[in-house]
Amino acid sequence: MVAVKLFRDGMSLLGSAVTVITTDGEAGRFGFTATAVTSVTDEPPTLLVCMNRNSFAYPHFQKNGVLSVNVLQAHHQDVSWDFANRDLSSEERFAKHKWSTLKTGAPILEEALVSFDCEIHESHEMGSHSIFYCRVKDAVVGENGEGLVYFNRAYHALNEQSSAR
Repeated sequence: MVAVKLFRDGMSLLGSAVTVITTDGEAGRFGFTATAVTSVTDEPPTLLVCMNRNSFAYPHFQKNGVLSVNVLQAHHQDVSWDFANRDLSSEERFAKHKWSTLKTGAPILEEALVSFDCEIHESHEMGSHSIFYCRVKDAVVGENGEGLVYFNRAYHALNEQSSAR
């Protein structure tokens, strides 16, 4: 197998949208920053979200059974840092930004580029992480803006001026 450092260095060159994954329900309101999110299928609309099982928030997501995927705009680096900061409580993270809800009750970031409101349909374990297969129950597309991507261990703005062929 490939060495962990080589794998991590290689993965740092795979640019990804920056998201904040949130949940709310019986187990409480929690969230974390993630780039490990992708589309699985559009019939039924399903996303894949990966989460470290050692995370303090993991049992809350598992128990609540719902989550939202909030795709951040370029000016949301502070939101990303807040939800990655282990020194902030869950209450402090949410208090710093504006939230609403859709069908599942999972928090939706009001200024997100897009937010997907999901139920966790299925999960599988792989190494240190769980892979959640999330059925999209509702979505909100925000106003046009620049996307926030993480590439080569840094944030970058992604705008619509890329060339189309």
